[in-house]
Amino acid sequence: MSKSFAVITGDVSKGMSTLRKSIPETMKGFSAMAQSALAPGALTALEKELIALGIGVAAHCDACIGFHVKALIKLGVTQEQLMETLGVAVYMGGGPSLMYAAEAVHAYEEFTAG
Repeated sequence: MSKSFAVITGDVSKGMSTLRKSIPETMKGFSAMAQSALAPGALTALEKELIALGIGVAAHCDACIGFHVKALIKLGVTQEQLMETLGVAVYMGGGPSLMYAAEAVHAYEEFTAG
């Protein structure tokens, strides 16, 4: 049975909520870093999210895949852009990244199903 990225991201969000209450300054710092890193500049927000997804795939992070695929869909990613990003992630990460690229496809299909 395949993973549900809606469940994964929901579960991780609950854990992060607890972290925000327990270590608020650390979480504020992380949030500020994320906002700054993903803000449009020389690269668009979409391009930056594609990079983040590629790293999430190469690092074998289910939650990263779920959160970044959701963000990419909100930013209007095309399936072609997603697939090319996954190709680069597989190139850089080898066979294990191929397995997680397949999971990213599953996340995209799950979140765009309606």
